[in-house]
Amino acid sequence: MTIAYLDCFSGISGDMLLGSFLDAGLDIALVEKNFDLLPLAGYEVNQHKVTTNGLAATRVEITVQQGQPQRSYQDIQQVLQVSHLADDIKENSLAVFAALAEAEAKVHGVSPEDVHFHEVGAVDSILDIVGAAVGFSFFNIDSLICSPLPMGHGWVDCEHGRLPLPAPAVVELSKGMEVYGVDVDQELVTPTGAAIVKALADTFGPLPSLTLSHTGYGAGNHVLTDHGPNMLRLFIGEETEIIEAQEVEVIDCHLDDWAPETYPYLCDRLLAAQALDVSLIPIQMKKGRPGFLLRVLADTAHAHQCKRLILDETTAIGLRFRKERRWTLPRRAKTINTRFGKMIVKEVDTPSGTRIYPEYEECRRLAEEQGIAIQQIYHEVLGYNAE
Repeated sequence: MTIAYLDCFSGISGDMLLGSFLDAGLDIALVEKNFDLLPLAGYEVNQHKVTTNGLAATRVEITVQQGQPQRSYQDIQQVLQVSHLADDIKENSLAVFAALAEAEAKVHGVSPEDVHFHEVGAVDSILDIVGAAVGFSFFNIDSLICSPLPMGHGWVDCEHGRLPLPAPAVVELSKGMEVYGVDVDQELVTPTGAAIVKALADTFGPLPSLTLSHTGYGAGNHVLTDHGPNMLRLFIGEETEIIEAQEVEVIDCHLDDWAPETYPYLCDRLLAAQALDVSLIPIQMKKGRPGFLLRVLADTAHAHQCKRLILDETTAIGLRFRKERRWTLPRRAKTINTRFGKMIVKEVDTPSGTRIYPEYEECRRLAEEQGIAIQQIYHEVLGYNAE
C-alpha cells in the first residue's frame, strides 16, 4: 500500500499541498495538461524554488489574468463533471468541494445547493484542488494520513467581512480531526486545505511505519510571525510492518451502577469500531461499592468513536484518556496441518525467534468437530514450537 503523510507543522493550504507534490517529483507539465481539460481560462501557472530558514521548497503561484464570476457549489460541480479529467481525479476533486459545501452551508445556515463560494470558488482554488488530486493519482496513493493541524488565532478579511481565526468553515471542517492551538496571529489552515484533509485523509496521527520513496516541501505565500518555515512537508512511501513502538489512546472509566451482563455486546461493538483491545477489571469503589474499570485501547483515528460508544452503551458520565506508547511484534495468520485437521494459527516474530500461538475460535471449531477436549488442540499447536 502506498501511503502519503502530511506533516502540517505550519498548517496546510491547497497551493502548499500542490507545491509539495511538485517538489516530490510531480511534473508541472502533467498538472497543466489536466488543467487544460477544465472549462476554465484566464490564468497562468508558475512554480519556483524558495528557501526559508535554510529549507528549500516549491511554491506554486496561479495568476488570474481576468475577472472571474462568483461560483455556486452547483457551478463548480458542473465545471468538474463536464471536464475530461480521469475518473479518480474528478472523484477526489468533487469530494473536496462537497466537504467545503457542507461546511459553508452549516456555517451560513443554508443548504449546500445554495452555497456560493467566494475565495474557494475562484479559479486558483479550483486548480489547487484539482492539482492536488492529480498528485494523488500520479503517485498512486492508496491512503492519506495527516498530522494534527495547528490552528492560529486573530482575524481574516474575506468576502463576508472580518472573521475570527480559525475561519468558521475551517472549524466546521475540523470536526473529528486532531487540532491544537499555536500562538501565531495568522491563518495557518485554509478552508481549501481543511477540505482536502477532511475529504481525503483516512486517519490522523504520527508518521506511520514506511519505506520512504519521496518527500516534498510546499511553500506558503506569507512569512510567519513566529519566524518558522511556512511549509507543508509530504512523505510518500510503502507501508511496512510495525516493529517499533506505536502511540495509542487509553480510555478508562469506572462503573458501579451498570449491568455487566451487557459487556459482551459492548465489547463486540467496540471491536467493530476498530478498538485495539477491550478489558473489564473488578475494582472496589467509594462507599465500599463493587464496580468495574472499563479500559479500551484505540488508535487516534478511532478513539473518538470508541468514546461515543462507551458513553452510549454504559452508565458512564465521563471518561479519562491519555496517550501511551506500545511495542507490537510482527504477526500474521498461518495455516498448519495437525492430526485433527487444518487450522489457522498466529505466527509471531519474537526477539528470540518465530513462535506459533493457537487461536481460540479455531481450537474450539476443531474440538467440536472432532468431539475432543479443547486442551488437546491447544497442546497440539503449542507442540509446533518444540519442533
